[in-house]
Amino acid sequence: MAMVSVENVTKIYKRGSEELKVLDSLSLEVPEGEFVALMGPSGSGKTTLLNLIAGIDRPTSGAVVVGGRNIAALSEGDLAKWRSRSVGFIFQFYNLIPVLSAVENVELPLLLTKLSKKERRERALTALKVVGLADRSQHYPRQLSGGQEQRVAIARAIVTDPQVLVADEPTGDLDAKSAEEILKLMETLNRDFKKTIVMVTHDPRAAERAHTQRHLEKGVLQLR
Repeated sequence: MAMVSVENVTKIYKRGSEELKVLDSLSLEVPEGEFVALMGPSGSGKTTLLNLIAGIDRPTSGAVVVGGRNIAALSEGDLAKWRSRSVGFIFQFYNLIPVLSAVENVELPLLLTKLSKKERRERALTALKVVGLADRSQHYPRQLSGGQEQRVAIARAIVTDPQVLVADEPTGDLDAKSAEEILKLMETLNRDFKKTIVMVTHDPRAAERAHTQRHLEKGVLQLR
């Protein structure tokens, strides 16, 4: 079964009277448990496609079906609820809150759930253990290396046990050693925890870790 099915999607942004077509009748299937790398030059539509899959943005036309639901048809409220449960986000620049400890950052997505404070803390600590940072739970972002910050961000992404992980240049701000560790962690999440991962990257070494590489050019998926 396809975990993600992008069906004939077009995305047009309007700037005044101008229209900018970012995705052009694009279709993509990502099977459950797959690890896909999206590659292509800047402006090719990679991040736009990722945002559509994650429910951050909506297509101008076409359907985006994730886990059997056409998320493009959901109301804003339902879409926000779906996002909080079903998708984990990993960003290039971590997006951690500086005044919160590692475990408090990881706990953030759970504030939208009905879990008790104790259950939230236990889940957050478990997620930090999965990414190898159980001993850094009380550290603040400024006390962590870039690689450790990204691990905290990944723990935050998996703490709700989402169906899909979307990663936008997850190694783009890291040195080679830290990037390697993050890619190994993503492989583990895919292999051992069966997470479906869609990753945007410019880095061919990062893309090689994925099962499948897909290339975008000017909003169109290339057949190669």
